[in-house]
Amino acid sequence: MFHRLQSPLGSLTSQGSQSESRSETSQSNGRKAPLTKNRILLDNYYLPGDLERQVGAFVERYNHVRYHESIDNLTPADVYFGRAEAILAERNRIKRDTIANRRLQHQLQVT
Repeated sequence: MFHRLQSPLGSLTSQGSQSESRSETSQSNGRKAPLTKNRILLDNYYLPGDLERQVGAFVERYNHVRYHESIDNLTPADVYFGRAEAILAERNRIKRDTIANRRLQHQLQVT
């Protein structure tokens, strides 16, 4: 689909045929989704301190706020500091209690 050719600016250029479909179709959206999934807005940082603060904020969010599917929807900090088992146990307890409550509510509605 894309060929790696160096243009004068050093960017990738497409040498293949162009295929487009209407934006309302699921086919076109499915093809575009992986390309834009992790798109990041590029900002210009004029002072080194600005860049350092933004990188620090990103690392903080990535490690302490953002849940990662690959590690059971925990944060990397939870796993690193050994909180994973306690968090997963609490989630399972809540899930069991919720299911039991829903079964009880269903039984009350049936009778």
